[in-house]
Parts: sequence; structure tokens; C-alpha cells
Amino acid sequence: MLKSIKVRDYMTRHLVTFRSDTDLFTAINRLLEHRISGAPVVDSQGHLIGLLSEGDCLRGILSGAYYEAIGGTVSGYMVTDVETISPEVDIIEVSQRFLRGRLGRIPVIENGRLVGQISRSDVLRAVKEFAQHEQGKAAS
Repeated sequence: MLKSIKVRDYMTRHLVTFRSDTDLFTAINRLLEHRISGAPVVDSQGHLIGLLSEGDCLRGILSGAYYEAIGGTVSGYMVTDVETISPEVDIIEVSQRFLRGRLGRIPVIENGRLVGQISRSDVLRAVKEFAQHEQGKAAS
């Protein structure tokens, strides 16, 4: 049953992260280098303090161009109101959260610390593997 599959089982654990004092262009380079559209921003203890997306970077560049002062640090452009999820939430609930909003990924928090991230593609992978497993059981 899909409710038995937890976020913990399919989340990505090794994430690209930023600190609030990371230079904006350093962050942009890392996003491009890793071919990702955003990354969590954490403090020195690993607590999530924000998210930085490609859109945030574009806003930073455009506002900087307007004021002729391009650059700055991640803290000036990151989003701080971040929806998070527990690693114990089931795949059905996280699927419903993805469908309600426009999120492509949700940071996973355990005991106040960032432990991973779950994406729409992680959920699709979980459902696909579950369906293949169920088909295999039915064929036996």
C-alpha cells in the first residue's frame, strides 16, 4: 500500500546547500554546475533558514541592474517562508501537497535540521517502483 512508503525512503539526502552569506554569483554558478533549479539555505548548525531558486537569482540580477549594483549575498534574495515536511510523512500526503501548490521540491526536516529533500520526480519514482513490485507479486 502506498501509505506505507515514507518520504524518508525516497528523499534525496546529499544536497547542494548555501549559507546566507554566500555570494549570489557563487550560488548561481553552483546551481548551473549541478543542473538544479534551487537549493536550501542553512545556518552553521544545519537548520533551514531559506531557499534560493533560479527565479530568486533572476530577481536579484534584474533589481541589481535597475539600481546598477548587481550582486550581493544569498540572504538578500532567498525566500524565508518555506514549506517543509517530516521524513515520516507518506507518499500519498506529499503527493497531495505537490498537487495543492506549485512546489517542485520540499525540504525534509527532522529534529529541526535539514536531512533531505523530496521532489515530484522522487514521488513518481516511488510510485513506479511500488507498481512494478505489485505487478511482480500478482504475476507469481
